[in-house]
Amino acid sequence: MSQRVTMVTGASGVLGQAIVEAALARGDSVFGVDFGAPGQEGSDHWQGLGGVDLSDPAAAQTAVDAAVQRFGRVDSLINAVGGFVWQTTEGPLDSWDRMHRMNLTTVLNTCRAALPALMQSGKGRIVNVGALGAVQAGAGMGAYAASKAGVHKLTESLAEETRSTALTVNAVMPSIIDTPANRADMAEADFATWVSPAELAAVILFLASDAASAVTGALVPVRGRV
Repeated sequence: MSQRVTMVTGASGVLGQAIVEAALARGDSVFGVDFGAPGQEGSDHWQGLGGVDLSDPAAAQTAVDAAVQRFGRVDSLINAVGGFVWQTTEGPLDSWDRMHRMNLTTVLNTCRAALPALMQSGKGRIVNVGALGAVQAGAGMGAYAASKAGVHKLTESLAEETRSTALTVNAVMPSIIDTPANRADMAEADFATWVSPAELAAVILFLASDAASAVTGALVPVRGRV
């Protein structure tokens, strides 16, 4: 059994729920955070906190403090919070700000808030969710890809800043995640080639485990068969 304390942001989303379920199954105590309701009832090894806007630094700090108060420490931070909008460059500028806040500012604020607890853990892990679409952006993906590229560079920079410590900082870069929303938007696609939330959660939890102590600063492609 893992016996790590894992904090998951975006815990009410499809990927977030898969991460929470897999983390609990391996023996973690899990603190889930989201703007929406995290879903499950509290238990000895699970606590959810809803109504949290992680684009607000104070709210991110409050969430981390609540996790430490509930379980005594935080060993792993998994940032699955985020969103997507398809829009060409001629579209409204507020979509760019929205993607920046949802995908990058939330991750930055939570990493900053959690760093002291993760350092104190002595086996701290940060895993961020980037995107392969930020490596080669398609039409209409400018705002989303730019924000996820920021997540990639934040991951690399923070890994360098903490290289002399036991903390590791990595990111996964999925292709298309098999979610109900993506199936509705791309109904003619071959869903079998996409990455399932469970498959992506497994890679994330490896990076958030003791076994991945030698891996830091990595951007790991998880493309399925796309």
